[in-house]
Amino acid sequence: MAQRYGGKFSPEENSQDQSNTDTRNAAASPRGNYDGARADPAGLAANLLFVPAIPLILMSLNDGAIGLTLGLAAAGMLTLAAWLLREGLRAEAAYKARKVARRPAFPRKMAASLLTGLGVAIAAYKNDPGLIAPVLYGGAALALHGLAFGLDPLKDKGMEGIDTFQQNRVARAVDEGEAYLTAMTDAIKRAGDRQTQARVERFQTTARTLFRTVEEDPRDLTAARKYLTVYLMGARDATIKFADIYARNRDPQAKADYTALLDDLEQNFAARTTKMLLDDRSDLTVEIDVLRERLQREGVRSP
Repeated sequence: MAQRYGGKFSPEENSQDQSNTDTRNAAASPRGNYDGARADPAGLAANLLFVPAIPLILMSLNDGAIGLTLGLAAAGMLTLAAWLLREGLRAEAAYKARKVARRPAFPRKMAASLLTGLGVAIAAYKNDPGLIAPVLYGGAALALHGLAFGLDPLKDKGMEGIDTFQQNRVARAVDEGEAYLTAMTDAIKRAGDRQTQARVERFQTTARTLFRTVEEDPRDLTAARKYLTVYLMGARDATIKFADIYARNRDPQAKADYTALLDDLEQNFAARTTKMLLDDRSDLTVEIDVLRERLQREGVRSP
């Protein structure tokens, strides 16, 4: 019978060894400073919608009291619509990034489409008093806005079989943790050091991985609560103090100490996440073994 040749110097073995070596090196190599960095979901198209209100106000200054009032009302609606759209896009991005998420409590994107239609209708009425033209222009603006940016998420995701009470507790803890991360982002900008900002973003990515793990299994909240509150509160306070010191004298020792603190925090957060995932896997193994024993008692044999 023919037998495939294999050995230390065979191409297949060398390829397999090289693959294993690459895998080990990839696992051991540290992540880059910008690994996991997230772009702002509100891109150029959303931010450009703040612009139309400016010429509308300028063009209404010489139109008398009624024209100025209508112009200001239309500009206000367009500005509010642009702001709601930006917040809606960010909420949608956060929804998509999570495996378990509730739909936004307020449909910001759909409200932005409605306000855009109303703003355009009022602006059209200012220049062409009547009913048909404002309705047509407003309806077209509403439809185009909705087609361009879509609808808000309209249903919860991954909530089947999850205790609502526990999920609410997790949501409050995660919101508190996100508030600390946001405060860190705001504080580190004062330091004026892009490298340190990137380092903070990398730590935040690790922290958010822990957040997602707890959201997927609310039973992990007890073990992770101090990470979501106490540790992040300390990280926020340390970031504020570092930013104030570094902005004054650019002390390299302060930067080194702060970076070392972020390294320790990131390792602790990553270790806690790994432990929770291993515990979840152990629970699954126990449940599978129990189910197999029951099937064997019922006379059902696994193949």
